[in-house]
Amino acid sequence: MLSITVDDRDLEVAENTTILTACLENDIYIPNLCFMESMAHPPASCRLCFVEIAGMDRPVTSCTIKVTQGMRVATDTPDVRRLQRSALRMLLSVHHIDCRNCPANRQCELQKIAKFLKMGLKAKPLETVLKDVEIDNTHPHIDYFPNRCVLCGKCIEVCREQNGHPFFAFAKRGFHTIISAYGLKVTSDNNCRACEACVAICPVAAIMMRAE
Repeated sequence: MLSITVDDRDLEVAENTTILTACLENDIYIPNLCFMESMAHPPASCRLCFVEIAGMDRPVTSCTIKVTQGMRVATDTPDVRRLQRSALRMLLSVHHIDCRNCPANRQCELQKIAKFLKMGLKAKPLETVLKDVEIDNTHPHIDYFPNRCVLCGKCIEVCREQNGHPFFAFAKRGFHTIISAYGLKVTSDNNCRACEACVAICPVAAIMMRAE
């Protein structure tokens, strides 16, 4: 076990544990969307889990840094909060805010993070830019809502874990990036309906099993 200090709390943490995992396991919340413990190389794509580490000149993503003996971590500094709020505004600028009619309402990670950061769900001062397609139903079993999606990639990772290879992939670039099943070996006899792992792990109800 290693001894570290987080926000003036002394913690005993197992070796090879990321800072994010160490904090979450000790009831120290750090906003995050894309992290999965099973990932060998966390992508840090959501840019929300920043912390400051004594001796480093700038905040770092806590999902990509493993604890070391004597490490001192701060999760609630002005620079950390500034970066987290900027990342959330960017996510909200491409998100269709319709909480009342969303299946994830009151269980949505965006709502949780916005409340934690004391922010509203509007992207101000950024302009909202939504994708043209509201529902993508090219998958034989699953409906995908691009304007809800936060591109965390969890659906791709959990599908790979369950099936050996994913039935989803990132497609396009920049603000046009989506999760797509197009061109992949997805057929009507895939085990998706019995699995539903991607639906369960999605933090914003961007992936929904289609009613038969």
